[in-house]
Amino acid sequence: MENIILDKINKFTRRKLNEDEVYVFSVILCDNDIDRDCERFSDSALVTLKERFIGKTGIFDHDATTVNQNARIFDTELVTDSSRTTRNGEPYKYLKASAYMVRTDGNKALIAEIDGGIKKEVSISCSAAKHICSVCGNDKNVASCSHIKGRKYGGRLCHTVLDDITDAYEWSFVAVPAQVNAGVTKKYSEADTIKAASSGESSAADEELRRDIRKLAYFSGGRAAADVASLSASGLGTSQLIELRKAFEKQLRKGGTEVQLDTTERADDATDMFSMKQEG
Repeated sequence: MENIILDKINKFTRRKLNEDEVYVFSVILCDNDIDRDCERFSDSALVTLKERFIGKTGIFDHDATTVNQNARIFDTELVTDSSRTTRNGEPYKYLKASAYMVRTDGNKALIAEIDGGIKKEVSISCSAAKHICSVCGNDKNVASCSHIKGRKYGGRLCHTVLDDITDAYEWSFVAVPAQVNAGVTKKYSEADTIKAASSGESSAADEELRRDIRKLAYFSGGRAAADVASLSASGLGTSQLIELRKAFEKQLRKGGTEVQLDTTERADDATDMFSMKQEG
């Protein structure tokens, strides 16, 4: 572990920790895409959240008790992905955070669940002073308007733009979030997957691809679609799995409210979720 990372972590500790004492992982907190609640963060909101989330604690299910504290953010980064656009047609941007936990006997299982992709979905809790209608620009915190979230006006999806962030409270591991792209970041990038395949060590990377494909298919068409996708992916090689995952990601980005889940599906398939809900 680089000294610069430990230096950032040790700003929050009572004593200096060494590499063997800490577990570090990355998480995508939120982005500028329209989520399932038909809301999105403005670019300026993401910039503010980037600063405000440094030092914020990670808990479970937004239950703000001391015993629930499990991690802390020590660094953040605002990333622009020029290869994709949001449902609103803008360059895709997301807020990535680096978090740490102190390794203890008590959190071995949690670390294993994070590494294994079980604890993955996250949600943030923050406060936005402005809730702006994407159609007319009206701040709904000041006065209402006649436009309804989720409907299209002039071919554009009406949504609420969250702006003027006044505070960031915490981030949580949750079972049922709302934004498709938020959560603990994957261990295997596409480049890593291809490299693993060329070296004959593709098994773990392929399995992660198959899990992602099932999750994306679920959000596209529910449990039946996820089952079909799992069956289709079972016999595919690495390059084919990558292309299939890209196809589902493209489908979700073009989709509208089709990715909404009903209450029954949410309860039965909570472990299949990998998106995020923002509060506030």
